[in-house]
Amino acid sequence: MMKNDTNRIIFHIDTNSAFLSWEAVHRLKTGDKLDLRSIPSVVGGDRKKRRGVVLAKSVPAAKYNIKTGEPIAAAIKKCPNVKIVPPNFDIYIEYSKKMFNILKQYSSKVERYSIDEGFIDYSHIKYSFNNHIEAAHSIKDSIKRELGFTVNIGIGSNKLLAKMASDFEKPDKIHTLFDYEIKEKMWTMPIEKLFMVGKATASKLRELNISTIGELALYDLEILQYKFKKYGILIWNYANGIDESIVGEKIEAKMKGIGNSTTISYDVKDKDKAYEILSYLVEKVTYRLTNSKNACASISVTIKNSSFETYSHQRKLDQYVNSKEEIFKIAKELFDEVWRKDPIRLLGVRVSSLSPQDSFQISFFDLMSSNSNTPPSAFDFKS
Repeated sequence: MMKNDTNRIIFHIDTNSAFLSWEAVHRLKTGDKLDLRSIPSVVGGDRKKRRGVVLAKSVPAAKYNIKTGEPIAAAIKKCPNVKIVPPNFDIYIEYSKKMFNILKQYSSKVERYSIDEGFIDYSHIKYSFNNHIEAAHSIKDSIKRELGFTVNIGIGSNKLLAKMASDFEKPDKIHTLFDYEIKEKMWTMPIEKLFMVGKATASKLRELNISTIGELALYDLEILQYKFKKYGILIWNYANGIDESIVGEKIEAKMKGIGNSTTISYDVKDKDKAYEILSYLVEKVTYRLTNSKNACASISVTIKNSSFETYSHQRKLDQYVNSKEEIFKIAKELFDEVWRKDPIRLLGVRVSSLSPQDSFQISFFDLMSSNSNTPPSAFDFKS
């Protein structure tokens, strides 16, 4: 069993409702009087055409149970007066760069985890603070004062615990999750809340009577290893708060695959609507894939129908790919081949057979150097 370095202090900085916040700040700075964050609003598709998916939502919109990843038509049905604005990716890139520039002013050890979140190693902090809490407040307040939006900061003895802590109460909060706080703050949480445990894995864990993170942490490791192979060891370590990855190293690179799925609040019976949701999922998967400097040689699509029956289709590729366009094209083909024309309640996309590829090391910001508002790679959307 690995042990944490108890002397380490890691910060995880996570933008609150990133696309919505950045859109709101930009509009206010360019003369708009209405703050999108104060009303039910979403960044997404086209209201008139009722197309697209929700990429980000305001806190008032969340009160109507509007969910990230669901079709715009569903959001309108839940809240007829919801304000819908189109995405402006150039603006989001600009604010992301500005935020990371601030983080680099505080520490020489900064990791960009995604467009709207990153890690800082407190041992490399550049200024003199009385303690880590004071430093976190300084970072949070600087971002809010200089850029106009809020972040959550999680503080822990490793990247995993810091990331888990930042997902506690939002927005504009600072939370800690050190080793001595794991039992009280983390073990009582549902198993789905553990980083790297998705819905499919959670369902399999519940078959073993594991419903909370604490139950996973105390479970027989040999059984988990038998059931889930190396992944079982990984999630058991995470449940016990163990993570040895350093700032600058992707913690999810340990996984053999990367996947995302979304539950849909109504029956999807239209192929074009399903394509929109697939596009959103591919955006998420591809960003994580390219950001970890990996490519994939296997792609799968999973469908759950209104009778809660799950089925999937996988394709092994002759070459490694990591572009959004290629993965989306194959995902659509897989969907067309496997869909039984029954009402859809869940869609998932997963890439596997990963391999590090030096030829795929163009950065996200290099890819976005054009003036196009359509990202050639993908974003890690937040709910």
